[in-house]
Amino acid sequence: MNSKNYWKLIAPLAVAIAAILLSFTLQPLPVSNAGSDATYEKLKVFTSVLNEIENKYVEEENSEKLIYGAIRGMVKVLDPHSAFLAPEEYKELRIETKGEFGGIGIEITLREGILTVVSPIEDTPAYRAGVKAGDRIIKINGKVTKDMSLLDAVKLIRGPKGEKVLLTILREGETRLLDIPVERDIIQIQSVKWKPIGEDIAYVRVLAFQDRTIEKMKEALQSLSVGEKPYKGLILDLRNNPGGLLDQAVKVSDAFLSEGLIVFTKGRMQNQNMRFYADEDIFVPKDLPMIALVNEGSASASEIVAGALQDHRRAIILGTQTFGKGSVQTIIPLEDDSGLRLTTALYYTPSERSIQAKGITPDVTVEMAPRPQEKEEETEKEKEKRFLREKDLFHHLENSEEPMIQQDTQTAPEEPLQEEVPQEEMKETPEPEKESQDTQLNRAVELLRTWNIFSKLKPQAAAE
Repeated sequence: MNSKNYWKLIAPLAVAIAAILLSFTLQPLPVSNAGSDATYEKLKVFTSVLNEIENKYVEEENSEKLIYGAIRGMVKVLDPHSAFLAPEEYKELRIETKGEFGGIGIEITLREGILTVVSPIEDTPAYRAGVKAGDRIIKINGKVTKDMSLLDAVKLIRGPKGEKVLLTILREGETRLLDIPVERDIIQIQSVKWKPIGEDIAYVRVLAFQDRTIEKMKEALQSLSVGEKPYKGLILDLRNNPGGLLDQAVKVSDAFLSEGLIVFTKGRMQNQNMRFYADEDIFVPKDLPMIALVNEGSASASEIVAGALQDHRRAIILGTQTFGKGSVQTIIPLEDDSGLRLTTALYYTPSERSIQAKGITPDVTVEMAPRPQEKEEETEKEKEKRFLREKDLFHHLENSEEPMIQQDTQTAPEEPLQEEVPQEEMKETPEPEKESQDTQLNRAVELLRTWNIFSKLKPQAAAE
């Protein structure tokens, strides 16, 4: 390998290490630079090992594979959400945050090493073909998926519009493998959906926080004529919303709040210490009763919204404990078109609560009724296995309760911060056709329809 290509490959490693070292140099240090010197000495060891492998390993190895593997190993020891993104992975990330890509419309993960469907995205080819949450993908177009990476699986699944991909599925309860052909299409993820429930309740569901989520939110509120029609209340459904862009979460919160702090972030670098405030413009009348639905699949950006609404007493939070991802990831582009997703700060609600590894506790706890395919009697251990949260992840950051750095007055910059979605499994949200079985939604509707009755009740004077 010539020196020019070598340094092109080694550059991402140098940038990744520099980013970590920079965070140390911004902290008060002893006069001695022994720590930094020791780090650079270890870099010499890395270079030596790389050289030995390239020259002496029994088979010739690809230098890019070795260097990228080293970077991944370094970042992996930090926390579950920091990651190195090879050029193709970084490209896929940019495509997904824009909300449009070619494929079949499924969210996948590796569960115990097996390619598993988290959930089909609504109104997509996979959803219409009958792919279900929990399905294990054994083959893609006849190619066995054992030991296949998520990126390789995505490459096989995505393709030209109109062509079919054959998924061989292992489904719980079935005695044989299922072959499901799915025709590819341009997948446009609709981050916001809405509808009226009856004539008196407005319902808005936010599936993810993407580039244009706030625009879709405004469209939803205008389409429902919120503020014009005599609604008894508004339901904001954040269940199984895995997060997304921080600036969009702030803007969605701002749509319901006319003043005050929405969220603040704290990190080791000064530019990560920011405060986001609501402005005077709101899109929902202040006196319109509001309930936000959350569950164990509500994470990150959706927890920011729920926390702000709860702290300002703008909405009742109903459902189950949220996921508990209270960290912010910054995407750092690298010169070879790869990227570094690095946890750079923690966020706190207006009342200075840290959600990290804890989550948002609902004001009204309502569990979902068991589905027919689930056990009627389920142990707590089995339930926890189905519902992983941040605190269950290896190397997760602990909750220190208090902001780790004294608050400052820096406000948010114009450039939006990017906060990435967690990669953990999220349980499928009940769809509209399952509404009659949706105990959380039904409870919210019931509360809003009786809101005025209870608000007008006054304690009776004690009998003398």
